Amino acid sequence: MSESVELHTVGRIARRTGLSVHTIRFWSDIGVVPPTVRSAGGYRLYDAAAVARFDLVRTLRDLGIGLETVQAILTNQVSVAEVAKAHVRALEAEIRTLRLRRAVLNGIAERGGTAEETVMTHRLARLSAAERQRVIDDFVAEIFARIGPREDAMIVAEWMRELPSELPDDPDARQIDAWLELGELVADEGFRARLRRIVLDGVFGPPIEDGFDLRRRVLEEAGHALAGGIAPETAAGKQVLDRVIEPGLPAAERAELRDRLRTLADVQVERYWHLLAVLNGREPGPSVIPAFDWLITALRTHGRPPTEPR
Repeated sequence: MSESVELHTVGRIARRTGLSVHTIRFWSDIGVVPPTVRSAGGYRLYDAAAVARFDLVRTLRDLGIGLETVQAILTNQVSVAEVAKAHVRALEAEIRTLRLRRAVLNGIAERGGTAEETVMTHRLARLSAAERQRVIDDFVAEIFARIGPREDAMIVAEWMRELPSELPDDPDARQIDAWLELGELVADEGFRARLRRIVLDGVFGPPIEDGFDLRRRVLEEAGHALAGGIAPETAAGKQVLDRVIEPGLPAAERAELRDRLRTLADVQVERYWHLLAVLNGREPGPSVIPAFDWLITALRTHGRPPTEPR
């Protein structure tokens, strides 16, 4: 080598780059930046190109790139741009994980949960999007397992499977709590058994369009009656009932409707829909439970249409 080439010792490179002497020697020993030559006394010496390689290696390591990948870059097996793209994807995933972890910790701090609840919270929150979807898919499949290919039932089943592909990048405590509560709810065997009974009994009928129309009338009429302080047992309550239910509906059908409404007026079932709305970024609708309860009481009190003898 020409004597005019400036060579640098390990100590000089350490002072110039801020790397430790141990790190420089380690990177040399594993072949990442081998010494250019050795002195007569056996000391490592590096030329300007080697010093530049040390600067590059340090930069790549500061960006979180492993030494094996660094070596692949230095030997032109892979480009810096390709590595950068891969690390951007990895960092995005890590950022989502950290934000999720922050939200979980905030939720634990606010709720003041026990050690067991903390473990469960962390386990549920760490599920991937595919794992979360599988939890819900398995739950819905079990609920609808004995139902034939009824169009209305299949539509409801699809609604019940609706989850976002992933929790938001920056989920707030409400969204984290919604997923955790949903996970606990679908694992509740009492809830599963009750929902299976609702589905098997065809309580989601009549056809969906008619069901929406009934729900709308209940919320409008019974909801307004509640807000106005009209008791369902009164004559004024009877007038409200007649606007929701056909006054001439036979007593047997009224009783059947009352039983179906009583089954549908389930706090946990409504909570399921509420949690799905939160997870999908929608504002949950108003609770129908108080209006349904009002209507059930009115049906029980005014159980026969005017044309039927008592």
